[in-house]
Amino acid sequence: MILDAVVPDQVDHEVVGLLGAWLPRRRWYPAKGVDAQLTPVGTVHLADDVRVLLVHARADAVDVVLQVPVVLVSGAPPPGTDPAAVVGTAGGRTVLDAAGDARFLASWLAGADGPGAQVDVAAARVVTGEQSNTSVVLPGPDGVPLGILKVLRTVADGVNPDIDVPRHLVESGWDGVPAPLAWVQARWTPPGGPTAVGYLGVLSAFVPGAQDGFELACARAGEGRAFGDLAGELGATVAGMHGALVRAFGAEATPDGGAALARALMDRLAWASAAVPSLAARADGVRALADEVARVAATPPRQRVHGDLHLGQVLRSTGRWFVIDFEGEPLAPLEARTRPDLALRDVAGLLRSFDYAAAVGGLTGAPAAAWTADARAGLLAGYGVDGDDASSLLLRALELDKTLYEAVYEARNRPTWEPIPQAGLDRLLG
Repeated sequence: MILDAVVPDQVDHEVVGLLGAWLPRRRWYPAKGVDAQLTPVGTVHLADDVRVLLVHARADAVDVVLQVPVVLVSGAPPPGTDPAAVVGTAGGRTVLDAAGDARFLASWLAGADGPGAQVDVAAARVVTGEQSNTSVVLPGPDGVPLGILKVLRTVADGVNPDIDVPRHLVESGWDGVPAPLAWVQARWTPPGGPTAVGYLGVLSAFVPGAQDGFELACARAGEGRAFGDLAGELGATVAGMHGALVRAFGAEATPDGGAALARALMDRLAWASAAVPSLAARADGVRALADEVARVAATPPRQRVHGDLHLGQVLRSTGRWFVIDFEGEPLAPLEARTRPDLALRDVAGLLRSFDYAAAVGGLTGAPAAAWTADARAGLLAGYGVDGDDASSLLLRALELDKTLYEAVYEARNRPTWEPIPQAGLDRLLG
């Protein structure tokens, strides 16, 4: 079932008028620090007092449709309401952010597709600290967390991979991903464009007692405990995921061998050097590796991949690994997030994570090198990476591509972490 957005009414326009002051204080708002133009493009009425506003936000490089679910209540906000959830007053009623509101959750579930779940919406708990979306933990009747609802704050026309990929993985028989239990799609008409159909959110099975993979690896490094055993199990999990992705989505040949990867690597170098000029000193080494990659006659077929796999995208629970967050970069075009790629790119992302875990865990010098070497060997053995020269070369190129990205990211956002990718570049370029 697809929910149809209707033309915004006067109350919707009043609510959007309030959002200019309210949205910049939200962590997930993508246009902080600039004066954005906000335009309502449609409203989904879930109940008499529950609305989902679809708001076009445009400013500089930002051009997205945001989802803002609200509840309209008469009089003052109910006792215990988080002041941050109060948007203002419109149509003579108080406007509340509805993401964790029981009325919104009940009406959302009533309009959702999927197998569903018996949850207690009155005991919902909003997860704090998220950057891109809003997640809400929903317990079952016994009070034990049963599902977690991800409200997508940026919505787009097309199939969202964070919902579509887990659905296909579960249907293919792979259980290494939290199973989707319910999902909602809506239809709206964006400014100057054809009708769009996209996902508003998904309720997925809650993973009990889960440990974040990166935090677990950092703790092990800090305690001087090897990670190779867990990395081996993680490698086997990722290999199982890739096999299931081929069953679900198929694969396609790469007719030009390593040429496409070589071009992408040089493009990455040009972008990185423009952002961080000191990286231009690495140009000869990167070019030499790209030339080697270009001479690879045949590469593995391209397939659907996770695309942003690192230790922060896996959970450890009940003695096994689970893979999460298939959405990719929310502001990236959908086509870029669903394009077939070399499966080894996911492996390269995890290999880079080991360098970060060792550094954040406090290891330096020889102990750091030994810890990461053990973790790398475990992952590659568990995944079953072919040790031939071509596979090693492709993996090295993919690691280098990721490390150049990291060097720019850290220079812009976390200068104290710049030595981590710089050390990676030294190792990869020899």
